Amino acid sequence: MAKPQGNHVKLLIGTRKGAFTLTSDPVRSKWNLEGPLYLGHIIHHYMCDPRDSNSQIMAMKAGHLGPTVFFSKDGGKTWKESSKPPQFPKAGASGDGNPEPDKNLAEMTEAAKGDENGKEGGEKKGSSVDLVFWITPGHESQPGVWYAGSAPPGMFITTDGGDTWTPVEGFNKYCQESDGLHGEGATPGGQLTHSILIDPRDAKHMYVSISVGGTFETTDAGVTWKPINKGIEADFLPDPDTEYGHDPHFVVMHPANPDRLYQQNHCGIYRLDRPDVKWVRIGNNMPKEVGDIGFPIVVHPTDTERAWVFPMDGTEVWPRTSPGGRPAVYETKDGGASWHRHDLGLPEEHGYFTVKRQAMCADAQLPLGLYFGTTGGEIWASIDEGASYSCIVRHLPEIYSITATLE
Repeated sequence: MAKPQGNHVKLLIGTRKGAFTLTSDPVRSKWNLEGPLYLGHIIHHYMCDPRDSNSQIMAMKAGHLGPTVFFSKDGGKTWKESSKPPQFPKAGASGDGNPEPDKNLAEMTEAAKGDENGKEGGEKKGSSVDLVFWITPGHESQPGVWYAGSAPPGMFITTDGGDTWTPVEGFNKYCQESDGLHGEGATPGGQLTHSILIDPRDAKHMYVSISVGGTFETTDAGVTWKPINKGIEADFLPDPDTEYGHDPHFVVMHPANPDRLYQQNHCGIYRLDRPDVKWVRIGNNMPKEVGDIGFPIVVHPTDTERAWVFPMDGTEVWPRTSPGGRPAVYETKDGGASWHRHDLGLPEEHGYFTVKRQAMCADAQLPLGLYFGTTGGEIWASIDEGASYSCIVRHLPEIYSITATLE
């Protein structure tokens, strides 16, 4: 449930050149900026553990360290680099499975090790992690568990809060054995593993998406996977009905109804209501002059019909700017049957920025607050559920991610 106003909202901000935090007063009218942490390093994802507010984690690409993870267990006061960051096994090495700190994780660690015959893990030996791009906390019943997504396509698990990571070999093997999931996609930054979603009703049920790959589902904690891309258009592929090669930009599972998924895709905005397996393009209901191309999508924490997107210009050469230089947030209150433009407070013209996939979020206040960071280093906030916006910070580096938490 949304929480009543009176808490301090804290935004964890990852940028192209470091991490920052923004903390509000109780009414969200004033904000205090702190940072930077790790100035000059790329922070792809900066998260707070919803199960433990003292636990924070960053997926980064440090100049001299390369792709890695940093974690904090004291609310961000001090940080450590993972002693064993996400990495594929070296050539000639065998998979070592996952650590098994308690009985609750026994089944999941066995799933990460491979098949029941104890065969070696499925990642391509000798391949290397180029980016640690995405971080997701594990199931509520599994404290200390996090998942990470990489480029080339790969998924990793930690059971100790971020210190040591091991491959989820069922997923990595699936990527190596499936056409088009080998890390050779022609996207900026490579084929990115993102939108790792865990069903709150069942820790073994997960969804994972790959840019220029598609969305995939497991019901056995990662041992086996299947594509779930029916209904997604793919006008850039020779065979638009192929199971692989689709380009999900961001997929979200609704917290109030895990059977409802929303997706912002290279080819539009979609909704899926399980047990159905075919996505419906709800973006066709967006204004034609704006289109339905973009990266982020945010859902209301309790209302399954409400969602917000930030469209970008995806025409011809893909300028990746606000359509017409007139930025706006579009909201649906009926599951995508209709969309409403919100631009009050935003630039009326010459606003040539856009919003990356992890750079838009909502808080848990009443009324709900909505936040997005731009490629121009600005952070915009709405404290009236997306109806109007004000710029609360300017001149930061390019914003890569924003996560809202409460103090």
